[in-house]
Amino acid sequence: MRDLGAGFGYFMKGQRWVAQHGRWWGFGLLPGLVTLVLYAGALIGLGFGADDLTAWATPFADGWGSPWQGLFRGFLTALVFAFGLLLAVVTFTAATLLIGQPFYESLSEQVDIAEDGTAPESGLPLWRELLISAVDSLSVLVRVVVYGVLLFGLGFIPVVGQTVVPVIGFCVSGFFLAEELTAVALQRRRVRLTERLALLRGRRTLALGFGVPLALLFLLPLVAVFLMPGAVAGATLLARDLVGEQGSGDLAKSAPADGEVANAAASNGEAANAALPNGG
Repeated sequence: MRDLGAGFGYFMKGQRWVAQHGRWWGFGLLPGLVTLVLYAGALIGLGFGADDLTAWATPFADGWGSPWQGLFRGFLTALVFAFGLLLAVVTFTAATLLIGQPFYESLSEQVDIAEDGTAPESGLPLWRELLISAVDSLSVLVRVVVYGVLLFGLGFIPVVGQTVVPVIGFCVSGFFLAEELTAVALQRRRVRLTERLALLRGRRTLALGFGVPLALLFLLPLVAVFLMPGAVAGATLLARDLVGEQGSGDLAKSAPADGEVANAAASNGEAANAALPNGG
């Protein structure tokens, strides 16, 4: 239970950090706003074209009489749009992190600097980091889809499907959301996807305490846009906990003001990096 509370504490500390550093909060908003505009355009296009898509996919219903043709195709149209909306919600975070990789890297580095005066670097070129992020995000998405299909099937079980299964679904979403967000800080430490998942499984309640509240709030993409900078900041703190890095104390107290870098011995950061798992 202590890890569960600590995970939620990282979520709150991250939001508090960006609230006290408005420039970095605004900086971190940009990728989410871009992603929101792109997704909104895609959903609007789907809304206008769903009828035509359904009619094209069901030529066998052309000769059906009223009202059956309208009811059948109306149901399929609603189903297509609902699936598109669900896909948008599931992939919004991954797409935002991919689009905003340089933005969130910089924000995460500032949080690291606020903790002990140094920020680990992957040493990889930007194109390589983007490629790794894209491959990892696709791998996580496949896992989420597999769990989603399984939970969808279990949802038809009476009582259990309407009570236990939704709770498990949010836990699964929260776990993978924590993985995606901590990846920003852990990739700079050369921790690979399989190692990240192992770290999170070893501290499952910590990951759930951080990820489940976000999964609930991220159901609304507009809310996700405003919480994303703080989520990345909090996930950086969570990542430091996972790899055993110790900061200088309370983040809110130790964080430097905008444009400043805390003065700390570089040897502290080197010692912390030496203790990390070999992710390269």
